[in-house]
Amino acid sequence: MRILRTVAVVAACAVAGAALVGCTQQDRVVDGSRATVAVSGTLTSLNPNSSYGRASTLNADVAYLTGSAFAYPDAGYALVDDTSFGTAQVTSEDPFTVRYTIADDATWSDGVPVTAADLMLAWAANSGALDTPDVDLEPYVDAATGRLGELPADVVHFDGARGRGLELATQAPQPGADGRSLVLRFDEFTSGWRTALAPGLPAHVVASRALGLPLRDADADPASDADPKAARTAQDALLDAVADRDTAALSAIANVWNGGYDLTGAAPDAELLVANGPYRVTAVSDGSVTLGANPRYRGSRAPAIETIVLDTVEDPDELVRRFREGRVDVASPAPDAELASALAEVGGVTVRAGTEATFEHLDLQFADSKSGLFGDARVREAFLHVVPRQQLLDELVAPVQADAALLDSFVLRPGAEGYEETIARNGSADYQSTDVDAAVRLLEEAGVTSPEVCILYDPADARRVAAFGLIQASAARAGFRVTDCSRADWSGMLGVAGAYDAALFAWDTTRLGPAAVAAVFRSDSAVANLNHFSDPAADELVDRITGTDDAGEQVDGLRELDALLWSDAYGLPLFAHPTLTAVSDRIGGVTRSPLARGVLWDAWAWEPVTPSASPEP
Repeated sequence: MRILRTVAVVAACAVAGAALVGCTQQDRVVDGSRATVAVSGTLTSLNPNSSYGRASTLNADVAYLTGSAFAYPDAGYALVDDTSFGTAQVTSEDPFTVRYTIADDATWSDGVPVTAADLMLAWAANSGALDTPDVDLEPYVDAATGRLGELPADVVHFDGARGRGLELATQAPQPGADGRSLVLRFDEFTSGWRTALAPGLPAHVVASRALGLPLRDADADPASDADPKAARTAQDALLDAVADRDTAALSAIANVWNGGYDLTGAAPDAELLVANGPYRVTAVSDGSVTLGANPRYRGSRAPAIETIVLDTVEDPDELVRRFREGRVDVASPAPDAELASALAEVGGVTVRAGTEATFEHLDLQFADSKSGLFGDARVREAFLHVVPRQQLLDELVAPVQADAALLDSFVLRPGAEGYEETIARNGSADYQSTDVDAAVRLLEEAGVTSPEVCILYDPADARRVAAFGLIQASAARAGFRVTDCSRADWSGMLGVAGAYDAALFAWDTTRLGPAAVAAVFRSDSAVANLNHFSDPAADELVDRITGTDDAGEQVDGLRELDALLWSDAYGLPLFAHPTLTAVSDRIGGVTRSPLARGVLWDAWAWEPVTPSASPEP
């Protein structure tokens, strides 16, 4: 009878709305419910923000489902404020200041409240503000694994994620008197302020391990609740270390943050599995991660499915076999027409094609190219006129995604606000099909005969190899000699002077926003302006876009920037990467976001159609 009652409550909670406001963990969870998700890659670290942790997408997926933040992106490129966890509020425009306040009932799974200390640790780790300057890290990096080893006690270095906004908060934040808030002063307006700060690793656990402050008695179960007084002592010690700029303490804290959550073969200590999100890690084995509903979670993302198992399945035939045997419920494998067909033949499995925010594109080098010809806008435009965009789509994408369409914007993705209005008048219509006559005419005007264009791309990517061949054949009709600059280390050659003329690769725009636009298109950007594009008008538009958090003003600026990029013959967006999603009829409510978390973006909203989905192995 317990299962019938909880299924009924799930339905009642769903009626309340997508946010499931008011539904507690106990109300939502269906006893015995289980879903198995086939994933690629392996879990290598419980800290997805270190250099080592960032190398695996699965690390970020697990952290997302086991963590909480002030806001998260939905499947339509918009931010969802999670006020059940806390609030982020701008308190001053000049200097730009934000107060981050954690909700009173936000708690770690070991019973310790989430506090300002957790936010302070996240700031210290990802801002770089406390790091010892000019430290040579190379001697401490394991060449085989890329892991950063322990640093000397007189060196402070947090191996955190830069470029997300906290690097602009160089002053030490101020904890609020309530113990639940932290005030950050940014050096300049930061459009991503809502998502810039979020608790990652629990401060009380990190400080306990770094500073020798045990959280429970020596003979206590390591999976038991932490002693509240001991936890407060550890949190206070971390805050004191930051306030006092205590090098020895901060060095020890940084060492634990950098590598203490990496998985090295043995099962992780229970203390490392403390979480504050809808799920917590309950088991890690070779090729499998088990997530269980977090009984202490009280937020708006309370899940219905009690257990989610993330199993690594790399082989397509094995994936089909597991679906047939009922051992997998959800998968989003690399898109392949044969695999899609095989999965569609499995009874009770629905297969959907879609797109993700990663998009294929062709960049032209404005300066320092191999031939030097693309400094002339007429030559750039001529080449773009003979790139067979529609043929590339038809032959390389349509077999997997029948309704695939050309991507006609550099800065907006299909489904995002303003996309349809932007592509209707940005100039992309001039490049819907090839125009050999226009290309020949432009080359004659430029006085260029038989120009060579050497394209850089990944020779191990079959789709790019095919794309290169199609571009080469099409461009020859206008007299272009397209040559092969592919190489195994292609990504390391991006932006290298004299190495190539054009590059065929993908931008991962899973972190869409003004900061990404500035990184790629601003003239002085050292982050991702790889083709030496420089236009004062574009810089003004980028500054306008990054200088506001008003969505309407940002879309207006993006629309103008997009038209400018097309008129400058910047390159060509080609297509959004296709996706493939397979879902068994045992699970309901599964959708896929085009952004980074993909099919897992709202796993808490999934519901078991049967009391138990995939059986336990």
